[in-house]
Amino acid sequence: MKAVVFHGIGDIRLEDVADPVLQQDTDAIVKLTASAICGTDLHFVRGTFPGMRPGTILGHEGVGIIEALGPDVRNLRVGDRVVIPSTIACGTCSYCRSGYYAQCDVANPNGKRAGTAFFGGPEMSGPFHGLQAEKARVPFANVGLVKIPDEVTDAQAILLSDIFPTGYYGADIAEISPGDTVAVFGCGPVGQFAILSAKLMDAGRIFAIDCHLDRLEAARAQGAEVINFDEEDPVETILRLTGGIGVDRAIDAVGVDAMHAHHGPAAKTARKEKAEFKRELKEVAPNTNPEGDNWVPGDAPAQAVMWAVQALAKAGTLAIIGVYPQQMRTFPIGEAMNKNLTLNMGNCNHRKYIPHLMELVRTGAVEPTELLTHVQPLTSALDAYRAFDARKPGWLKVELEPSMLT
Repeated sequence: MKAVVFHGIGDIRLEDVADPVLQQDTDAIVKLTASAICGTDLHFVRGTFPGMRPGTILGHEGVGIIEALGPDVRNLRVGDRVVIPSTIACGTCSYCRSGYYAQCDVANPNGKRAGTAFFGGPEMSGPFHGLQAEKARVPFANVGLVKIPDEVTDAQAILLSDIFPTGYYGADIAEISPGDTVAVFGCGPVGQFAILSAKLMDAGRIFAIDCHLDRLEAARAQGAEVINFDEEDPVETILRLTGGIGVDRAIDAVGVDAMHAHHGPAAKTARKEKAEFKRELKEVAPNTNPEGDNWVPGDAPAQAVMWAVQALAKAGTLAIIGVYPQQMRTFPIGEAMNKNLTLNMGNCNHRKYIPHLMELVRTGAVEPTELLTHVQPLTSALDAYRAFDARKPGWLKVELEPSMLT
């Protein structure tokens, strides 16, 4: 079968690989009818998220048709259309039973403390072959597959595999209450769904912060008040527009990319903060070279996090759903502590949210495909990666269709 395979930083290939087979009694083999490219995939290809094993099939978003089932998968049938949650969970351990599917004690073969298991990720996440392929093996399929109603299309369902649940999770752990003022940092696919989810939770006002005009326009179309950080300082603007109070809730939907400002009014502040961080680091650790081998992307305080902490009102809540590598060590804890902020973060517990969001889509309460901008055959995956990585205008979310191979 064809699959998108990681071979090294900047080196991914569409190539022939062996078909997956059942390995455990709770496995399923799914013939993929839709996959997608996520910003997290870009981190692996760029090397900003280390530990990828060469030969790993990429992708953690998938929709398909069940082709084979292990004997202990008793709630599904061969031929069922299903969505595959991005994170892998057993459904049996105490964490899964409490809804913390992303912290399953069983799914990750690296042990209980290894963290989230998910498709197409680095060695510490399993690794498990991903879903940018014609077929995939799904462990714990009795929990790891959600049947798709006839009223829901593949294009709608692929957005329920990861980014809609992740955006909703961000709004959930931000503790949004009706009437709250919310800031969403980053208007990529997850940020757009965080905005949508904040609306579903009856937020009073939503600020959307980014520098890409097409993404800001997509946020504006949802009713968000947009702030282009290349044209104005986002913290000063938020404070001015909220009467000096700040926002009640903030969501970092960026992660390691950290929205570093290279030009515009925010650039001077960003450079100053990085310089101050380096100076302070030298004072407490004189032998450290912050530009040397230990300097990884994101070692300086992430810009999105800095802005979020500064823009929050006292006693506000910060939710971090953007992906950061484990090497990331820096957070403005002093500012956050002195404002009595609440901090919630983590990988999305996809299986917890998918049934509820599926019902919203089935009934027409939500139309997620408004944020799906491109559908490409799997054979065009490498070109789609390049366009998505370059943040080309209009490239918000890319669906890959293995069925278009034929």
